[in-house]
Amino acid sequence: MILRSKHPIIIDSHCHIYPGKIAHKAVESIDRFYDGVPTSCLYDGTPETLLKIGKEEGISHFIVHSVATRPAQVQSINEFIADSVRRAGGAFTGLGTMHPDSTDPKGDLDHLCELGLKGIKLHPDFQKFHADDARAFRIYEMAMEKGLPVLVHTGDFRFDYSNPNRVAEVLKALPELKFIGAHLGGWSMWDDALRLLPQYPNIIVDSSSSLFYLQPERAREIIRAFGAERVMFGTDYPMWHWHTELEAMEKLQLTDEEYQCIFWKNCAKLYDIPVSETCGLE
Repeated sequence: MILRSKHPIIIDSHCHIYPGKIAHKAVESIDRFYDGVPTSCLYDGTPETLLKIGKEEGISHFIVHSVATRPAQVQSINEFIADSVRRAGGAFTGLGTMHPDSTDPKGDLDHLCELGLKGIKLHPDFQKFHADDARAFRIYEMAMEKGLPVLVHTGDFRFDYSNPNRVAEVLKALPELKFIGAHLGGWSMWDDALRLLPQYPNIIVDSSSSLFYLQPERAREIIRAFGAERVMFGTDYPMWHWHTELEAMEKLQLTDEEYQCIFWKNCAKLYDIPVSETCGLE
């Protein structure tokens, strides 16, 4: 593939992983959640498959995370993510999860940081809270105090938990928050994302679960509205093939500088991943 030869450093900024003993059930639950939507999980969701096949497809590094659907799951999930990072030999950067209904969010965050995790992943549509709810603001504010980015699933035409109108309220109220809006700022709500979100400099977006649905011209328009310096490549593993996502990126016909920003520079800067442009990941 042309892009892979031109850009030997590619970081996948959006990967869900699960322990082997529950991965099958977790992947099935994703498929059920998106029932009727033209997508399906293509991999088993384990960190081992992510590392093996992702590397074979030319991916240099992976940002990994999972989501707690109940407060009681938070610490065990974060320990699994941290253990997966240790086992990956430098190929993974891990994000922890939190839950808005936790009775000890500060303790959860302290534990997350002690584990060496580099940010927080939230999924309002799975966790059943509004992105601009006071419970969510409590997490955002604690993340700001720690200097941690927060990756948030954004957008779904079937619900109103994380749509761009709610995200805009967060960005406006917390201009110092490092907010990552997954799926180009609003899965299936891209018109609203384009209209409401690029004006806020504190949002970065990723390309996960977006390029399949958007025509190249439309995806390029959205990316350039945010600016390539605020976009990261992501696949939403286990949902999509890397080669089809890379082919979709190639069809956007961006500049070499834009591709470098999207494929690795922005992600490496955000998560402080050591990268040498000449020799790859250190």
